[in-house]
Amino acid sequence: MASGVLLWFWNERFWLPHNVTWADLKNTEEATFPQAEDLYLAIPLAVCIFMIRLFFERFIAKPCALALKIQASGPQKAQHNAILEKVFTAITKHPDEKRLEGLSKQLDWDVRSIQRWFRQRRNQEKPSTLTRFCESMWKFTFNLYIFTYGIRYLKKTLWLWNTRQCWYNYPYQQLTADLHYYYIVELSFYWSLMFSQFTDIKRKDFGIMFLHHLATIFLITFSYVNNMVRVGTLVMCLHDMADVLLEAAKMANYSKCQKLCDLLFVVFALVFVIARLGVFPLWILNTTLFESWEIVGPYPSWWVFNLLLLVLQSLHLFWSYLIIKITCKAISKGKVSKDDRSDIESSSEDEDSPPRVQKPHNSSTNGVNGTNGINGYLTAGTSSDEH
Repeated sequence: MASGVLLWFWNERFWLPHNVTWADLKNTEEATFPQAEDLYLAIPLAVCIFMIRLFFERFIAKPCALALKIQASGPQKAQHNAILEKVFTAITKHPDEKRLEGLSKQLDWDVRSIQRWFRQRRNQEKPSTLTRFCESMWKFTFNLYIFTYGIRYLKKTLWLWNTRQCWYNYPYQQLTADLHYYYIVELSFYWSLMFSQFTDIKRKDFGIMFLHHLATIFLITFSYVNNMVRVGTLVMCLHDMADVLLEAAKMANYSKCQKLCDLLFVVFALVFVIARLGVFPLWILNTTLFESWEIVGPYPSWWVFNLLLLVLQSLHLFWSYLIIKITCKAISKGKVSKDDRSDIESSSEDEDSPPRVQKPHNSSTNGVNGTNGINGYLTAGTSSDEH
């Protein structure tokens, strides 16, 4: 039964163009082609990358952060209260108005003070600026390395300058050692991000980022198995470019270099929008949808590959809208504020004041200003005390 499932999954009529078989793409002394079993290497390599990340963050990023006077202290801790702690851990971290009123009567605290306690208690579980800086520095370093490697490799290829070269003599295009390394390292990095997303700073766009990583892994895997690696290298390099600028802008923000942060964010926004709304559809999608159709012709996995690219493009549209919105708001206000995905919740109230035990006559008019999470991109502040 297992062999039958494998035969069905690796059906040549799904993965390969008409009249091409897996036997045609077996490695020989004269030629080397991508093999599906090569991808198994990505899992142990992803573990290695994760271990390198832990070493890097502790022994390189953290000393750099401390040298920049980034403190490891987290947000202010909520004062101990057994009743509120029990509600927080066992019932809800976001009590509704009815529960707030009940707790107010039980503790003889006003509603606003209880809201502040829950806000501070939630913030206790959020990472410090030091942790966020170390995470961004790791991603910046890796993305800079792999983007530099990709540029150095691609400038020697024919398909960087003429995308039709991605399809000539397809799928009998040989796999070089440099291309194999580029692919496996990129795939391993995204696998490591898939694993670490569950332990990293929790973002409000967790689901969207999970979908993004999943689509990227499928794209890299698909393009490797059916030897669409030439166009795959173009996709990977194009995406790494903007990620370098994003992490650099975050690091500047955490270091309180506001002018540098603003500059990097504006450059990032321009690069992101141009690359993913201009270059990606006009250059990448044009060659995968039209040039490949003309030279090779469609087949089942071709449709799946292009569907994944279109999913990626839909995410580009969503993020570009948010980035443009943020950039306009930042320019109008004169600066870019914190990374809203990981910021501490803000309030118009003084966070340092202790809870008051006298109840006001009208506590229902007092609220909490929330934050909007948007894929880790820097956002303009939404309240006057977000500094």
